[in-house]
Amino acid sequence: MAEKDNKIYLTTPIYYVNSKPHIGHAYATLAVDVLTRYYRELGREVFFLTGTDEHGAKIFEAALKADKRPQDFCDEISVLFKTAWQNLNIDYSYFIRTTDNNHEEKVAEFLNILKGNGYLYEGEYTGKYCVGCEKFVTEKDLVDGKCPDHKCEPQDVSETNWFFKLRQLLPKIQELIEGDKILIRPEKAKREVLGVIKQGLDDISISRKSVSWGIKLPWEESQTVYVWVDALLNYWTVLQNLGKTEFWPADLHLVGRDILKFHCIMWPALLLAYYGEDAIGQLPKQIFCHGYFTVDGQKMSKTIGNVVDPNDLIEKYGVDATRYLLLTQFPFGNDGDVSLSRLDEKYNSDLASGLGNLASRIIALALRAGPEVAIARLGHKGQEFLDDVKKKYKENLDNLEFSKALENVWQLISFCDKYIDRKKPWEREESDHVISNLLILLTEIAGMLVPFLPETSKLIFKQLGIKDFNKEFSILIIEKGDSLFPRLS
Repeated sequence: MAEKDNKIYLTTPIYYVNSKPHIGHAYATLAVDVLTRYYRELGREVFFLTGTDEHGAKIFEAALKADKRPQDFCDEISVLFKTAWQNLNIDYSYFIRTTDNNHEEKVAEFLNILKGNGYLYEGEYTGKYCVGCEKFVTEKDLVDGKCPDHKCEPQDVSETNWFFKLRQLLPKIQELIEGDKILIRPEKAKREVLGVIKQGLDDISISRKSVSWGIKLPWEESQTVYVWVDALLNYWTVLQNLGKTEFWPADLHLVGRDILKFHCIMWPALLLAYYGEDAIGQLPKQIFCHGYFTVDGQKMSKTIGNVVDPNDLIEKYGVDATRYLLLTQFPFGNDGDVSLSRLDEKYNSDLASGLGNLASRIIALALRAGPEVAIARLGHKGQEFLDDVKKKYKENLDNLEFSKALENVWQLISFCDKYIDRKKPWEREESDHVISNLLILLTEIAGMLVPFLPETSKLIFKQLGIKDFNKEFSILIIEKGDSLFPRLS
């Protein structure tokens, strides 16, 4: 649709409020924040959605354990997520909570349409349900009779529920995924989803009779909407309620592997059932699955005590440094390990001795010539090298290769350090051109860092006297500033 051309809709998962935010939540949210800032710099209008998932048996049990009313418990934990994202300088457009009244109203409206379209029916469910996963499971999902993720036996459930005709829609979903009409990345995630579809899936229960904490079915108050239907619909309800439907459909859903199948199978099926013949233009354009990660070689666990609060990293390293350290641990989309023992070393080498030291060197050299420095164009070879680096940077960001895009920036940092050592401008009478080149490259480095290290970019621009990076300049007014990244002892 024409009105969508300059608009982009990006989403994180909405996070369960059964515990406070950790670096796994931060990792995904930072990734979408970087994309948001990147596309806004390109002049695109971006709607960035994040939020919290607050219904279901798991949340109810967590509230009971904390001796709190479910709503009070959700209110407290949701604030922790908002605070963590504020501390990480996450520039989201809207923070949705599934306990918001307007979300609940739109969920009821959506399900009424599905029922009217003939995709819901009443039936008996007898089987197993994992509260930790908030999903129905079969014997093949279990290891020694237990959920492999939560190490507990699922509940035996037998009740009358409302079912969604998922099987009827699977052939269409398979066709769309195979043809990349719904683009699933990385490729291994696409293969995993197609494998699940080809194994066969039953119709799914979209309501529960035994769960009290959730949205009531609009036509049967004794039934509660299945938490995953409630949660997936957040992407749709928020734009409906805000009158922002021109951003629909989602350009990117960023998800973890544990929720991949819900987003790639159940979510498109719900939309196909709702929109009917017009559904193709209403489906998410891309679903990207980021990998699992461990901390110092072990899965994050409260029992082990290695669940890392992003606020602790911010307190030690600062906001921008924490953003950098989290996004450069391993390639996005892969499984990997966060080595807490090496964060100090990486901070000192990449940020203090790398970016911070280079900025200080260039500013000091420029001030030797006086605060007002005339800028000339880069030479042909220098411009060619810069253009090549920026092209690769753009390709990497467009492909969600965040660590590689940052490697491109550090290519420029390394080039500048070697250029200074080779040219030795402090020994040359005619050093103006060398200093001009360095200032141009530092400006470009700061510009490329805007999506990743927004406050650091501002500080560099301030020292260069640049108020608008997108405007051409021929003279810079240089001022000395504080060290960007003080070295850790």
